Amino acid sequence: MFDGIPIVDAHCHIGYFGGWANVGITSEELMALNKQFNVVHSVVFTQPNSLTAEAAKRYPRNLTGYVWLNPFDGDKAISELHTAVKEWGCKGVKLHPLFQAFIADDPIVYPIMDEARKLKIPVAIHSGHPPFSLPWSIGELAEVYPDVTVVMLHMGHGHGLYIRAAINAAKRYPNIVLETSGMPMHTKIKEAMETVGEDRVMYGCDIPFHHPSVELQRIKMAGLNENQLRKILHDNAVEKLGLIF
Repeated sequence: MFDGIPIVDAHCHIGYFGGWANVGITSEELMALNKQFNVVHSVVFTQPNSLTAEAAKRYPRNLTGYVWLNPFDGDKAISELHTAVKEWGCKGVKLHPLFQAFIADDPIVYPIMDEARKLKIPVAIHSGHPPFSLPWSIGELAEVYPDVTVVMLHMGHGHGLYIRAAINAAKRYPNIVLETSGMPMHTKIKEAMETVGEDRVMYGCDIPFHHPSVELQRIKMAGLNENQLRKILHDNAVEKLGLIF
């Protein structure tokens, strides 16, 4: 589909997610799917975090683990962060304001951001669902921590107003990087590349909630040139997330 560009997926999960979602994938199934679509490396975060640690240890050339933290855990979250980075080799933090019911820029998040700044690791944050995970709140958090790379997952997700807000926030705060998974408008991918910057938009799939055949098709239809395609599919994730594989 992309003339041999080795693809990096900045957003995927393993394990089973019950309830309304009722989806799941094993690390072995993820490896097979990635091979089919020429995805050479994936950033993975899931719960429990032990699944991430095990998968990243098993496939070190193919997976980079992020630790999924709950700010309400307080000191426990900070301890888990240090364990994940120092013992498990995790290279970033995942926050899910909607899943765990906190506002992205609430001061309860600050201790985690403080540690991420000290460790010089990125923080990936779910966006696109009120009232907790709105792009405006993520932008305000990025403003407080201009020296932390903030990955706005889904770049606003499925609501046109939130997509616009995600792009506007990224234009305003240079430490925000937009990730594309689940965002339905291929035209907004091109707009983000042209207005936010070609080096601050990256491909993600959000496996198993979405499928690469769909997510990559949206990238294909965005009307990007060859250089932009290589950036969004590979280079930006490697550079902004500090991936080594």
